[in-house]
Amino acid sequence: MNFFEHQDRAQRRTRGLLVLFTLAVLAIIAAVNLIVLTLFSQTGGLEEPPGWRDLLSQHAGLLVWTTLLTGGLIGFASLYRTLRLRSGGGTVARELGGTLVDPDTTDPLKRRLRNVVEEIAIAAGVPVPEVYVLDEEAGINAFAAGYTPADAAVAVTRGALESLDRDELQGVIAHEFGHILNGDMRLNIRLIGILFGILVLTVIGRRVLFAMRHSRSNRNGGGIVVLGLALMLVGYIGLFFGRWIQASVSRQREYLADASAVQFTRQPEGIAGALKKIGAASNGSVLMTDSEEVGHMLFAKGLASALFSTHPPLVKRIQAIEPGFDPSEFTAIAVQMHRHAQARQASEEESATREERPRGPGGLPLDPDHLIEQMGQPGVGQILAATLLVAAIPKPLERAAHSGEWAPELICYLLMDPDPTIRETQLLRVAQTLGAESEGQVRTLFGIEPRLAAELRIPLLEISFPALRRRPEEELQKLLALVEDLIQADRQVGVFEYCLARLLASQLEDARYPSQARASGRRGLGDLLDEARNLLTILAYHGHAQDPGAARAALKAGLEVLNLEAPEGETRANDWPERLDAALARLDELRLPDKQQLLRALATTVHHDGQAVTAEQELLRAICAALHMPLPLVESFKESGKRA
Repeated sequence: MNFFEHQDRAQRRTRGLLVLFTLAVLAIIAAVNLIVLTLFSQTGGLEEPPGWRDLLSQHAGLLVWTTLLTGGLIGFASLYRTLRLRSGGGTVARELGGTLVDPDTTDPLKRRLRNVVEEIAIAAGVPVPEVYVLDEEAGINAFAAGYTPADAAVAVTRGALESLDRDELQGVIAHEFGHILNGDMRLNIRLIGILFGILVLTVIGRRVLFAMRHSRSNRNGGGIVVLGLALMLVGYIGLFFGRWIQASVSRQREYLADASAVQFTRQPEGIAGALKKIGAASNGSVLMTDSEEVGHMLFAKGLASALFSTHPPLVKRIQAIEPGFDPSEFTAIAVQMHRHAQARQASEEESATREERPRGPGGLPLDPDHLIEQMGQPGVGQILAATLLVAAIPKPLERAAHSGEWAPELICYLLMDPDPTIRETQLLRVAQTLGAESEGQVRTLFGIEPRLAAELRIPLLEISFPALRRRPEEELQKLLALVEDLIQADRQVGVFEYCLARLLASQLEDARYPSQARASGRRGLGDLLDEARNLLTILAYHGHAQDPGAARAALKAGLEVLNLEAPEGETRANDWPERLDAALARLDELRLPDKQQLLRALATTVHHDGQAVTAEQELLRAICAALHMPLPLVESFKESGKRA
């Protein structure tokens, strides 16, 4: 399945989840009504059908109120929990005891983790997520949480950091990115809210019994105890349904995410090795914290036992990757892990995790069919290319991107004009908006690298995103306005300037309102043909700025994919940013199949002459972000720069 098929599957599963939730709520309401009838029965039995009907008639009003109150309580609890999670995946990580990886961390294992997450995010063409570590958890586990890639957080346990080597850690993180790209995270967040509603009666029952144990008065105590026990009983019915729902929506997705990890890394031994170590470790993947409501989103099961397992059997997951695996190998692996733990010293950790960035091929060729198949499933070529790009970023700029105190100034630095006169005007605007200290920081960054290589600009922007999204909303709005001022300093909008502003605005918007971001809408491409034509026209002419004939040929090729004819005469205009903004706003409402067809047309336009210039790559990246399509890292800028 490609990205669009995964998204469609996730949407269908979401609808199925609502059906299962409704069934669970109806079962709980029926159980509560039965308890109410029993408590208020005056006859002492319900054996005879006439007595049953009389009892229902006698207490009809009470049953209506019970139904409304029980359903309302469950619905309110689910809504409350869901709203609490609207701030993003970091909320889930912090609730489980996760701590954010500090930008200046000296822990080599955490630095290795952060590097792996950044490389895979850049390769996949999605915002770099926040990175958390569950420092108190010795089990080997991980999860990704959030509504969209823009508000995602990836968390791993301390046990995973210490037990896994780099390839195994990369396999685990690639598995979690599989959930991010396959649309699983939104389903997971909704499932947490649903489970909270289903389990709320259990919580109330426990608290009633706890209060009675510490109450000094026993008056009416027996009835209250019975009520508490009844609520707990009903709650365990909810627990049964909750685990059943978790298992029904989670198990097959784990196989798919494992397959995605193999696709990402082309190293099946990485994710297989991590799973083997879970099977061999004394702590396994079990979490010490209460993981009941998040069990479905973990890399491996978080509870020691459960009526319905949220994950496939560990051995079956390993054998799906390595068919010849024998469970007896767990014993030898456990011995190796013990020896490794004994031998590990702080100095050796520093040496072992010092990054030697591998060398390898570039990114993904822009062949339309290949691009669509790889979207949401980048391969080892993209990860290696991302690794090389991150390694090429000057270290002071990389540190600034990770720093909450320097990230806004880094954005301003990326927009500094080569012309000294224009640049001084821009720096004045920085001083007026952010202050003199920020102006000095921008000057410092410009002095470090006055001419940053074009291929490093977007990755540097992506790396800075986690630090930016933690800034106060008022500061971010001020920064977005400043970005527009800096772009307009020379009274024209360059392609990179447009792309930076568009990426920054769309990612921050999705992070601020993650529950409102959607991979698809309900519009058909036939309703938005003018917008699609505008989009392809702007892309074609920026890809062939000095060759109108080649631009027209590329545009014609892209339009043919949509069965459209090229417009007559010159179509370039000075207002292309405004036209592109308007087109993207409406095209984001397209259905998934129509977005896939539009992407095919975009890729055909770029791929028409077999290569992609910097402007085309940057525009395509911004377009895909605005349309909520993750664009894998495409072929190297150096190779495609022949026409730039």
